[in-house]
Amino acid sequence: MKKAFITGANKSIGLETARQLLQQGFSVYLGSRNLENGQKAVEQLKAEGWIDVEAVQIDVADDDSVKNARTEIGKKTDVLDVLINNAGITGVKLDENGNLIPQTAESTSIDVFKEVYETNVYGVLRVTQAFLDLLKKSDEPRIVMVSSSQGSITLHSDPGYNYKYYHHKGVVYLSSKSALNMVTVNLAYELRNTNFKINAVSPGFTKTDLNFNHGTGTVEDAGKRIVKYALVGNDGPTGKFFCEETNPETGEIPW
Repeated sequence: MKKAFITGANKSIGLETARQLLQQGFSVYLGSRNLENGQKAVEQLKAEGWIDVEAVQIDVADDDSVKNARTEIGKKTDVLDVLINNAGITGVKLDENGNLIPQTAESTSIDVFKEVYETNVYGVLRVTQAFLDLLKKSDEPRIVMVSSSQGSITLHSDPGYNYKYYHHKGVVYLSSKSALNMVTVNLAYELRNTNFKINAVSPGFTKTDLNFNHGTGTVEDAGKRIVKYALVGNDGPTGKFFCEETNPETGEIPW
């Protein structure tokens, strides 16, 4: 039985991704910053009939927490087949009227950048580096970086580009995903002569707590987009950026 580890998997897209991988016959380690929330999610999945799932406490922004998660999973398996780096934050806040407070390059505090990058960039690197040894023991190791089309510099350099929610309102989140995309390209290149397949995948503008439920897509569709690249064959792509919402034909979008 193949094994997968998903960060930020106690709710929304992460939880649905776990459900869909269980449906594919995987054993899933469900990462959650709050272990109690993770255990509740596991109970929910088990009530649906999915048995091979277990909660693991992990705060991707904390070195010790990531190390402890690696130790705990290492006690249960010598091999990890899929890593899905799903945990992420936006740093976007609402004012007293419930309106988005724009994140601008002109005025947003460096502390906000540090907070978001700690999770969206450094956290992904912490987790990936910690679990690479287990992944390298898999015959078909897969890493999915849950990114966003909003991290595409090419798209945002087009003055006519407009994307409902974050466009010109979220420089912190957008730039963190651009940085994550560059990490993806570099890691895929470093492991190009192996069976690793490493891709950045945007789940689309999904209705979740992350965007204050302003999204329009479903978690079911988002999960399918992520799982597709977790299951990609050895002849499949690596080091690519996909968003089926932006490009329904091939899925691939520009960096």
